[in-house]
Order: sequence, then structure tokens, then C-alpha cells
Amino acid sequence: MNLRDLRYLVALADHQHFSHAAAASFVSQPTLSTQIKKLEQELGVSLVERSPRRVMLTDVGRAVSERARYVLREVDEIREIARRTQDPESGSVRLGFFPTLGPYLLPHVVPKLRARFPRLELLLIEEKSPVLVQMLIDGKLDAAGLALPLHDDRLHAEFLFEEPFVLAVPKQHELTAHTSLKIGDLAEHSLLLLEDGHCLREQALDVCHLAGSTERTGFRATSLETLRQMVSAGVGITLLPTLAVKPPVPVSDNLTLLRFDQHQPSRRIALAWRKTSAMAEFLHQLARVIADLPPDLLHFAQPGPAARRKRA
Repeated sequence: MNLRDLRYLVALADHQHFSHAAAASFVSQPTLSTQIKKLEQELGVSLVERSPRRVMLTDVGRAVSERARYVLREVDEIREIARRTQDPESGSVRLGFFPTLGPYLLPHVVPKLRARFPRLELLLIEEKSPVLVQMLIDGKLDAAGLALPLHDDRLHAEFLFEEPFVLAVPKQHELTAHTSLKIGDLAEHSLLLLEDGHCLREQALDVCHLAGSTERTGFRATSLETLRQMVSAGVGITLLPTLAVKPPVPVSDNLTLLRFDQHQPSRRIALAWRKTSAMAEFLHQLARVIADLPPDLLHFAQPGPAARRKRA
């Protein structure tokens, strides 16, 4: 048994197709198929159910492939330990961010990371939070920006910052007349929310629960920008993270942003990585650079009601 054959088996488990697994492994299909058969002969069990259209792993094949993932991940960690010992701040790091954070945070932190770690290659991936967590566990990511709390004891979470939410309403909305906006002011209103799978949806639902508010039925957005455009069009109101309303994000003329004066709803952001990661010491340094944001970046100042009416 060798590591190459284990990688072929894991690729086959991921792609469920010999041709696709071979392409992902940069070998020919006959080569991959032959090596899988040799592995089956060595183990004395059938790992794969073969059919003309698709491939499925047997029960033992799935068990072996999952163990193989663990073995390959540990081998990669050994190599990473050796490489990082020679030059801790070079090589590549695979970072993941969820869609309602990455596009708004990265413009502020990538230049700082490049300045602090000039020999480091940043490989950035954007996925929903559950996908990022699984990619971390599978060793496909080195670290990910995630919202707290995390519910996986295999991951270490290094707190970065707390990001308040602001309320986005159409320009002529009745809430723009409030001199002091409180969460309870949302009780008579329904909010536009994102579709399932976005952590921002769960965070907004928590605010709705506190306010006694509800979700606007009949609509779920696929992105934060869709929510922004729907508010601008007068469809409803929503919560936006503060970073998503800061430059370089353009200002919308048909949308008014309101800050909560007391008990501001917010989300806590952390950089997470596997507790067993060979990069842990370096990732602590990376987290400190990301967390070092200008104080005003996470603070939203809004004009008073009179100024808003004059601007309207």
C-alpha cells in the first residue's frame, strides 16, 4: 500500500467517476483504475461498485477512503511542519471566507497581509459557512473566517472582531424619522433575509426573535447585494453588516442606513483552523494582522433625522 493509491481512492470517492478522478489526479483513467484494483487485491476486499454510468464505493470502500483522508492529511501536516521550520512565512496558505464577509473584509486586509508576509501566496476561497467547516476538517483549507460560536471541537477559533449590524430601509421609510433606533422598533416590521445556508440568515433571525419581528415571506435573497437592491427598490427592510456599507462599497441613493443606539445587534468573527494544524503558530500571526483593523471601520455614524430629510 502506498500514499499514491490512497490519493487515487480519495479522488474516486470525491468524484464518483473514474475519468473525473483520474483528471483530478493528473493520471490516465486506465492507470487510476489499475491502481485501485491493485489496492483491492492487496486488502482482499472490494472497494468500488462499478457500473457503466457511475461508480459507488462499497461500505468498506467508504470506510477505507475516510481513513485514507486522515492519513493523507497527517502526511501533509508532516511535510508542512518541515517546510515551515525552514521558512515560516513563505509558501501558500488556503483561506476561506463566507460570502457576506469575504468581499467586504478582504479589500482592507489583503494589502496588509501582502505587506507583512511578502513571500506568502494567498489562495482565497469563498463558500457558505457549513462548506468552509467541512473543507477545514478535510484539510482542503488551512484556515477560514467564520462567525462564532463554532460547534466543532476539532477546530480552534481565534477571535478577530465584533461587527455591528445596521438597518437598511428605503429612503422614505417611516423608521428614518426615529431619533433613537432600538431593536424593539422592528416589532411591527418584517425583514428581508438570505436563503438557507448563509450564517447571516441565522444571525438576522436571532435579531427578529429578540425584536418580536418576522421574516418577509415569499422572498429569500441569494446574496447580500440582492438584499441591498431589494431595499433600494422599496420592497422591504433588512440588516446589513457594517463592513458591507463601508468604502469601497458604493453608496445607494435610494437606501438609508440606520444605526441601533442601544444593544446593537452584531456578529463575532473568528479565524478558525484545525487544532492539529502544523501551521498553528503562523496562523496566530496571520489572525493578529487580520484583526488589526482601523477602529472606525467597524463603526457606523449616521446623520440625524433632519439631515436625512434634507438629503432626501
